[in-house]
Amino acid sequence: MATNRLLNFMLLLVGLVGVLLIAPTWAEEELVNVSKLEMFVDDLPDMPRIDGFEVVNGVLRPKSLTIGMFSKKWKFHRDLPPTQVFAYGTSKRTATVPGPTIEALHGIETCVKWQNHLPTKHILPWDPTIPTAIPKTRRGIPTVVHVHGNIGKPESDGHAKSWFTARFMETGPTWTNQTYHYYNQQQPGNLWYHDHAMGLTRVNLLAGLVGAYVIRHPEAEDPLGLPRGNEFDRPLIIFDRSFRTDGSLYMNSTGNNPSIHPQWQPEYFGDAIIVNGKAWPRLVVRRRNYRFRIINASNARFFKFFLTNGLRFIHVASDSVYLERPVTMKDLLLAPSEIADVIIDFSQSNSSSAILGNDAAYPYPGGDPVNEVNGKVMKFIIKQQQEEEWWRVPDRLIKYPSPDLSSASTTRYIAMYEYTTAADEPTHLYINGKSYEEPVTETPKAGTSEIWNIINLTDDNHPLHIHLGLFVVLDQTKLVGEDEFQDCMKKNNDAIKCHISKYARGKKVEVPAHEKGWKNVYKMMPGFVTKILVRFSYIHSNASYVFDATAEPGYVYHCHILDHEDNVMMRPLKLVK
Repeated sequence: MATNRLLNFMLLLVGLVGVLLIAPTWAEEELVNVSKLEMFVDDLPDMPRIDGFEVVNGVLRPKSLTIGMFSKKWKFHRDLPPTQVFAYGTSKRTATVPGPTIEALHGIETCVKWQNHLPTKHILPWDPTIPTAIPKTRRGIPTVVHVHGNIGKPESDGHAKSWFTARFMETGPTWTNQTYHYYNQQQPGNLWYHDHAMGLTRVNLLAGLVGAYVIRHPEAEDPLGLPRGNEFDRPLIIFDRSFRTDGSLYMNSTGNNPSIHPQWQPEYFGDAIIVNGKAWPRLVVRRRNYRFRIINASNARFFKFFLTNGLRFIHVASDSVYLERPVTMKDLLLAPSEIADVIIDFSQSNSSSAILGNDAAYPYPGGDPVNEVNGKVMKFIIKQQQEEEWWRVPDRLIKYPSPDLSSASTTRYIAMYEYTTAADEPTHLYINGKSYEEPVTETPKAGTSEIWNIINLTDDNHPLHIHLGLFVVLDQTKLVGEDEFQDCMKKNNDAIKCHISKYARGKKVEVPAHEKGWKNVYKMMPGFVTKILVRFSYIHSNASYVFDATAEPGYVYHCHILDHEDNVMMRPLKLVK
């Protein structure tokens, strides 16, 4: 069968190119016991902000930016030695982890020339036995930037095979141009940019290649009266990392199946929780409303956030779209790549401090419970003096069209598989039982909507991200007789032939109120069928895309646990006319 042929090929590839791993470089040096590090000693950074537009004679104009990727040292904690990282910035001196926040305006185009200034060899181990961007010369680190949540043309989407090395010396098979065009014609909201190179996404992000991208629409947003300005409106980019005693980033150099994949493991979990580039930082806040755009940029870690002093989150937007109404919550579950846009009213605090905590098992949902280290995220130090409040949270935010099931042109079944050895160790993950390289099977028509039924046949919760499209989650239904259905699916890979309706009839799980709006990523529960309506058009207007969405190289959809995406839970998505 195809899986056996794949495993045989992997074994052969280990022998042929395993030397590329240069194992002695990543010997298992002593790791930092992060429980010995004092928490809340570093101030929370506010990452540099770059306007994606300019004003000429009082008129708003498109702006061209040049943003590079640099190798440099970064201090994650007061008591850790500087760490070698890869960082985005307009220069090596100003590059940061995370990178600068790009602030764009609705309707004003932003052009970015992404430049690769990285060295010839990676600072982290990687695995050539999974589908990976490998330069012909074996020199240089392939990179390509994807703006997550962007509605734009395929040539600027950051396709996994559109990678390039330093000075564009080598490029991937679908690379076309040095400058990416972001039209910013979509609804206002939160996006983020990160590396997306084939097979290297997990290591390039782990090295530091992430940053926030915000599209603002003053005419639509200012009347809402939400907190604004750099002090009161702040992105929080959160991820986990482990370190060696010399300060360097630690990632496993030996895989869970080293005879098949020398380095790849199913999930990466770090011991330290990093917010805006600092481990467990602190932020002094006034007794006012603050807006936090929280981005989970972890490889695999879910976060279930809560505030230790009982304050609530007021959820105003999810991923890149505002909610119709705000939702007040005591805790907030966020999968890798999801974005929660929340207001916290510190005037309601009865204490002088609050810790942002985490209570999500890892892997989620059936893994280890959090501990004293990864159960804390950051600390808010709350000033005593009461203040007059300038900002408010309205009863209504921004209403977008509700999903219209009658408009769906096609219904698809998307199955998630995990393949294991006889010892039940994962070897790879597929969508619809197909590798990334197999011909495209999802070919929606531009301007239409489709119903996708996502069937999760694994034990993990997979955050599914669809490039270009926005979707609404309709329902989640538990599979009954799951083992029998899974046996049929592994043989036939056809939900209709396996009589999906016979098995998708268990309990239904209500979609949380704050996730009933339009999203670009969602948590696909294990053993469930999640029904979504995907729209391949703007949601804020009836206008057609201002670009050709059917152009090459197309788009992709994938699990956003990066270790899964790289090996290779990702499929091509090609729009047609």
